[in-house]
Parts: sequence; structure tokens; C-alpha cells
Amino acid sequence: MQLLYFILICYGLTQIICYGKIFDNIRPKAESFNGLGLLFHCSMCMGFHVGLFVYLFSVFSKLFTFDFSFIDMFFMACISSGTSYILDKLIDDNGLRINK
Repeated sequence: MQLLYFILICYGLTQIICYGKIFDNIRPKAESFNGLGLLFHCSMCMGFHVGLFVYLFSVFSKLFTFDFSFIDMFFMACISSGTSYILDKLIDDNGLRINK
């Protein structure tokens, strides 16, 4: 259950950072900052960094607790990246994406 909480938190935070209207004025354009802008428009890339952030700050949460190690941190960031990307491709503002 803790892993599910981690995945859903990372997915939600990734969606807010990549697509949230509140960040439109401060989110770099995709073509700017020598690729840094691409980070803010890619759910896979942003999902990795969000996973690192959430894992590091998990010590302040009671939703999930993980033993700290750099290998686990890397693996959790990869889980966050993969699931954020998959969920981003499956779900949009209107629900499940169904291509006809």
C-alpha cells in the first residue's frame, strides 16, 4: 500500500508541475534554457526528479516510510518516472484516452 501511495503522489505532483495552469507563467518554454525547458514538459523526466524529491522528503510523512539508501532512492525515482509516464499516456483531462 505504501508503494501505491508513493506512485500516486509522484504522479499527481508530476502532472501539476508539467501541466498545471498555476505554473504557466514560471514554467520554462520547451525550447529554452538548453534543454531545461524540456524537463518541465516531459512526464518521464519530471517524474524521475519528483520521485527523488518525494523519496527524500518521505521522512516527514506518515503515509509511507522507506529505509534510506542511494540504491533505493534511484529505484524509487525510476518507478516514479515509469508510472508517471504510463499514467500520463493513459489518462487525460477527459478520462481514459481511447484512440479510435
